Amino acid sequence: MGIRLGAVIRKLRREQGLTLVQLADLSKLSNPFLSQLERGLTRASMESLHRIARALGSTAPGLLAAAGEDSTAPRVSLRRSGEGQVHRHALGVTRPLVSGTRGMYPVEFTVTSGRYEEYFEHETAEMIYLLSGQLEVDLDAEGTHLLGVGDVLYFSGGVRHRWRACAGRTARALVVQAGHNPHA
Repeated sequence: MGIRLGAVIRKLRREQGLTLVQLADLSKLSNPFLSQLERGLTRASMESLHRIARALGSTAPGLLAAAGEDSTAPRVSLRRSGEGQVHRHALGVTRPLVSGTRGMYPVEFTVTSGRYEEYFEHETAEMIYLLSGQLEVDLDAEGTHLLGVGDVLYFSGGVRHRWRACAGRTARALVVQAGHNPHA
């Protein structure tokens, strides 16, 4: 996945006429790191991937999905339990649930951190369905919401958001980003 993800990032960067130095400046990441990432020599944390996606006008799930398959993805996709790439990061574990270019990007998040990280913001709508545990979702100016099992939170694109697990317990959520994603 690393080599394909790097190729997707390089392709988007070049399509936008950006140099590595410019992407580094926009994403607040180092030029050498981005160069290694594009060549598949290193992996990005989810936070870094979100920064890169924002700088390229995309989303992290969109980049991951685009790296998963080519754009001629079949109309039907089945991913069995335990299948697919797993990405470990500071907040926990992420597993994209579909690959290829899609109109929605479902991702299973396992949140282990009780700390808030940086806010995420993207232009696509998002829905969070809590599968287990408790999740506190901070929507910046829109308020903070405590989700319990079975709760669903939806918000439009452009809403700054971040989350954390509560009560020292792991939370598992289905997160679906939908909407126009020209780069996936």
